[in-house]
Order: sequence, then C-alpha cells, then structure tokens
Amino acid sequence: MERLLQSCRIQSQLVRECLAEFLGLYIAVLIGSGAAAQVITSQGTHGSYLTMQLGSALGTVTHDVCFLSGAQLNVVWSMSLWLLGRQPWRKVPLYALSHLLGAFLGAATVYLQYYGKISTVFISFLSFPLMNMYIAFTFFVVVVATALLLICCLAVEDRRQGLLPDGLAPVLVGALILTIGLSMGSNCGFPLNPARDLGPRLFTFIAGWGEEVFKAGGGWWWVPIVAPFVGGLLGTLIYELLIEVHHQLTEGDVHNGPWKKTGTRTIPLFHSSSLF
Repeated sequence: MERLLQSCRIQSQLVRECLAEFLGLYIAVLIGSGAAAQVITSQGTHGSYLTMQLGSALGTVTHDVCFLSGAQLNVVWSMSLWLLGRQPWRKVPLYALSHLLGAFLGAATVYLQYYGKISTVFISFLSFPLMNMYIAFTFFVVVVATALLLICCLAVEDRRQGLLPDGLAPVLVGALILTIGLSMGSNCGFPLNPARDLGPRLFTFIAGWGEEVFKAGGGWWWVPIVAPFVGGLLGTLIYELLIEVHHQLTEGDVHNGPWKKTGTRTIPLFHSSSLF
C-alpha cells in the first residue's frame, strides 16, 4: 500500500494546494447545502433556519483538510492576499477554478443524497433575493457582508494583533460566518463566496432546471459573483487604512515585508485559516 501511495504522490506543490482547496470547498458545500436541503425537504421538521446557518458556518472549518494551501476556500480572500503581496497572482485563478469544481461536485453529491425530493432541493444550493427586492439593494447587502467578513478575517489573521492558539483561527472564522448569516442572511442568503454560488448554479442548470436558475430573482445570478469582489476590496482597503497601516513596524518587518525571518525559518506575519 505504501508503494502504491508513493506512486500517486503529486510532485507539484501548486497542484497539491489546488487539490486541497478543491476538497476543502467540496466539504464546505456538502455540509452547508446538505444542512439546507435537510430543512427544506423535510419542510422544517428536521432543522430550522439556525441549523442551516450552523451547517454553512461549521462546513467552512476544514483547515486540517487543506492545510497545504492555508485553506483559503474563497477566491475573494485569495485576491485580497494577492493585493496585499502575500501570495503570487498565479494562485488566484487556479484556486478559483479549484473552488468552482469543488462547489459543483459538492452540489452534485447533495443532489444525489436527496434525489427522491428533487423538486425542492435545488433551492438549498443557491442564493436568491426576497420577492420584490431591488437588485441594487441586495448588491449593497452582499457588499457590506463581504466587507465585514474581510475586515474581521484580516484582524484574525494579523499576527501583529497577537498570536492565536493553533487551530483557533478557522473556528473564529466559522463563528464570524454564522454571525453574519444570523444578522444579514434573510434578505438574499448572504452569498460571500462567488464559487459557492456559481458552482451549484451551474450544476442545477445542467441537472434539469435550465435557464430558470439564471433568470430567477430578475436575473440576480450575477450579484453573488460580482458583489463579493467589491466587498472584499472594500474590506481589505478599510482594514489596511484604519488598522494595519498604523502598526508599529519592527526593523524586520520593514526589510521583509509581510514575512519575518526568525533564525532559519520564515514566518508569515498573518495566520493562515479558512475563509468561506
């Protein structure tokens, strides 16, 4: 068995990271959409709005599964790290593709699990605005929610704010997502991750619902893709201008940027944890 496993080992570090990102978001969608599907298909007899939000939040705590890549799980977070000079640009589109595939297959798995109740299960995959709600308003809601997510996650990740015990960062991120869901989720489902919405939307399009998944909500489908990027940029800018720029830099910080050398090791000044 050991010989077989060694023969399957992928040498490219970047490919291994992409596989980790794929698996991380696959699990997140499997748990998050599965929790929603259970509530919807049982007509509320097995769960509630709270359990749906708990599923979405706890499904993101997959740090140990994809530690190779830092469990970014959200291309908006990947873009933020690139903008801050903490990872190369080439990782952003590759991670995004990995996220999209993971979300697509996660939705497919939930579809198969609830196949006998397929008439309603697709609703658990996607976000939609409430009836008669203006697209501009829901766009604003998603921007604010994503900006808040980035501000708080950058604070969690910032080692100069203080060291966190190992494994605590992803738990805090999961709690943050739960908080956002409970406070901002009723208007349009608080889509914070473009791949988390687009992957399942593409699957439901192929699985038989066709163009309706893109026409529903007055053609709202593009909001969960565009608005998180706007919110992510806004949140990153706010944190940089109001918090990080005011840190007292050490000589090592000035010379090494976002990395600090300690002996023979190079330690990032930011933690690494999941961001759904």
